[in-house]
This record gives sequence, structure tokens and C-alpha cells, in this order.
Amino acid sequence: MAKTPDSAHISAKTLLPAAINGWEMFMYDQGRSTNTVKAFLSDVRLLTQFLAPDQTIGSITTEDLNRFFTWMEKERGIPCSPKTLSRRITSIKSFFRWLHQHGSLVLDPAEKVLQRSAISPLPQVLTDQEYEAVLLAADRHRRSAKPDARSYTLVYLLLTTGIKKSECLGIHINHIDLEAKNGPHVFIRYASPANRYKERKIQLTEDWIDAYKEYLAQYQPVDQVFAWSPRRLEYLLEDIGAEAGLTKHLSFDMCRWTCALRDYQAGIEADSIRQKLGVSKIQWRELFIKIKQLNGEIK
Repeated sequence: MAKTPDSAHISAKTLLPAAINGWEMFMYDQGRSTNTVKAFLSDVRLLTQFLAPDQTIGSITTEDLNRFFTWMEKERGIPCSPKTLSRRITSIKSFFRWLHQHGSLVLDPAEKVLQRSAISPLPQVLTDQEYEAVLLAADRHRRSAKPDARSYTLVYLLLTTGIKKSECLGIHINHIDLEAKNGPHVFIRYASPANRYKERKIQLTEDWIDAYKEYLAQYQPVDQVFAWSPRRLEYLLEDIGAEAGLTKHLSFDMCRWTCALRDYQAGIEADSIRQKLGVSKIQWRELFIKIKQLNGEIK
């Protein structure tokens, strides 16, 4: 590839800081956002803390870069999570790829640096016994001297739809259609056009509908179905978890993963689970691996 104005003055003998400055100009010329450029530069400039100040870009080897990542991960003295390390490897690979493609370097020293995945720890889920205990604890509030269907309506919705906290808070009365031709469903909607691909309809169970009708009669919500703060709903889940005797922390996230795992165990097609969760095919790759791990299929 021919040199661009940003890379024309850069050669194998150029020092690293000057080469980074040229890359910065190139990224802005390409229309990259300020935040993206800053993130890339922050990652790559860490190299200047590790390599000798007079080291030219042409003398940087794959071994140098591998030692740099080992230093960053284990010897620098500043925590570097797997996700952060993976991002920094990506940034440095991008930088040296640019130098190579625009003729500043004959060889790309970062090409053979292994990209490390940033798969986070496995999430916690409810066992079958815990699942039943949670629903029983929530249902006791419905059957008490002063009936209260709120806990059951919230918990059972989360455990059967797998929706996120923000999606739960975004549900309005008119998003729930109990008379739909294809069966009762909740419509998960987003205000931002950028998130329209996450919008979806999720089927509702008869058991939940009964509790929901009780909840409507008791609380008479006007617009937002769960018109409480996120923290208040989190406390409500924690209380139900404690009443169920859980040693785990019952949360929106735990309910979401429990729903996904139970759907998978019930034989629901993987892509149907993906669509129900509202995630992209790229995001689904890691999520599906985790579901299989939670199911004991992958160590």
C-alpha cells in the first residue's frame, strides 16, 4: 500500500513517539472518534515506558512485544485485567499493521503476537432447587394476609424472559399485550435508534399473567410497569433471595443467565435463545460458550 501524508515521513529509523504521532493524524483523517483515538493512543504509548527511548520502530521485534505484554500483565505492578490486556494487544496490532501496510516497515512484528481472549468468569445461576425456592418465596407474598404480587411478578418475569435490568425498567403498560393473536407477549423497546436491533417480542407464561393481573389491581401503575428506582428493585430481589435461603446474591444478571441456561436445557434452539436475549451474533459466541460451560459440556 502506498504511503499516505501521515506516514510519508515515517521510516524504519523513526523513533516510536514520532510514529505514534503519525498514526494519530491518520486515525483522525479516517474519521475516527476522539474517544477511539485516545483509547488507541493510550494503549500504544505504554510501549514507550517499556522500550529504550532511542529504539527505532524498525528494530522492534515480536519478542520485544511479547516481553512487553508479559511485563504489563505480571511485572508492571498495576492491575491489568484480561479484557484490558486483550484490548491493548488489539491496539498495538493495529498500530504495527498500519506501519507495515503503508510501507514504513517491511515486516509487521505484531503479526505473530497471539491475541488473548478476554472471556470473563462464569456467571452464577440458580440450581433447580434454588429456582423453585425463589419462586415459592415470592409467591408467599401473593398469599399473605395482605396480598402483594409485586415480587412474584418481577422475579418470574426475569426468570422466564431473561431481560436485562434496563429493559425491565423500560417496560410500559402498552408494551405488554395479553390479547395478541400469537399469544401474550412483552415488547422490549429502545428509545435510541442505535439499539433498534435489540427490540423483540418475548412470549409470556400463563402463570405470570395471573400474577401480573393481581399486580395491576394492587399497584395500578399508570405508565411504567415497575415504577421504582433500579436500586429499589435490586433490594427487592435481594430480599427474595434471602427469604429463599440462598447463599448467592439474587440479581437481574443471575436471573438472565438462569433463564438462558434453562431454555438451553429445555432444548430450545440456540439462535432462538440469542434472539430472546437480544444479543448480536458476535456477542452470542462468548455467551453460548458460557452456557455450555454452565451446562457442564465444556471444562
